[in-house]
Amino acid sequence: QVQLVESGGGSVQAGGSLRLSCSIARYTGNRYCMGWFRQAPGKEREGVATMTARDGPEYADSVKGRFTISRDIPKDTLSLQMNSLKPEDTAMYYCAVGSNRINGICLGASGQGTQVTVSS
Repeated sequence: QVQLVESGGGSVQAGGSLRLSCSIARYTGNRYCMGWFRQAPGKEREGVATMTARDGPEYADSVKGRFTISRDIPKDTLSLQMNSLKPEDTAMYYCAVGSNRINGICLGASGQGTQVTVSS
């Protein structure tokens, strides 16, 4: 059963913006940590942004000042606003929600991902 559903990916030119959204309404597990990670072909997963019940938003150094994570409680969605996109941001982006955070990635459930492609 799919619990997290991402949307909003696409192709943009460098300097452009995209907004990713993740519906978490069907997720019934622990929500201590909510966030986004990405994975580019041939590379390891990289935590992009998280927010926990204890801490405010935290970001990878590579996206600080450009990406913003937010939560819409009434809609039960998690969003990632991505500005000033760079070609190196190209990756599959995943929403993740769970009970713990390790290396900037929430451990629990993740969605099927949405592709972001940034051209130079």
